[in-house]
Amino acid sequence: MNAFTLLPFIVLIAAMFLMTRSAKKKQQQAANMRNEMQPGSGVRTIGGMYATVKEVNEDTVLLDAGPGVELLFAKNAIGAVLTDDEYNRIVHGIEHDLKSDADIVPDDASSLTETDESDSPAAAASDDKAVDLGKKDADEDGTDTAEAAEAEADAEPKKTDGDSDAK
Repeated sequence: MNAFTLLPFIVLIAAMFLMTRSAKKKQQQAANMRNEMQPGSGVRTIGGMYATVKEVNEDTVLLDAGPGVELLFAKNAIGAVLTDDEYNRIVHGIEHDLKSDADIVPDDASSLTETDESDSPAAAASDDKAVDLGKKDADEDGTDTAEAAEAEADAEPKKTDGDSDAK
């Protein structure tokens, strides 16, 4: 056998080793996460249920899923231990404000339109004359476009219900 026939087997064995190593690493991280659970922690089960840890035992966890609802789960059934902020956001809909010093958005737009400086050039220009946004009635040459259209319509013969444009 030469080296080229052994190369695919070596690559296959190396790939299997790397895959099992990463899977073991993930299992170890999950086990550490489950072992670090404390009473009062918010958790998500692998079934998607959110609850609070009430009691941690060797292989089981007692969860408080609501008022008067206590459930006993295997530790392996805990999918994630959540931070307090994440648990409150998901379960109670409470958003934690990370920017408490940020400006508060007003309920109305009146404070956004107030200006501190009325001496600015823009404010002075707006006070000088009013802008007319109305439609002009006549063209530059003095003829009314509506009258011209009406005169053109009168020049054409009127059609009755039986008449058509077909020739």
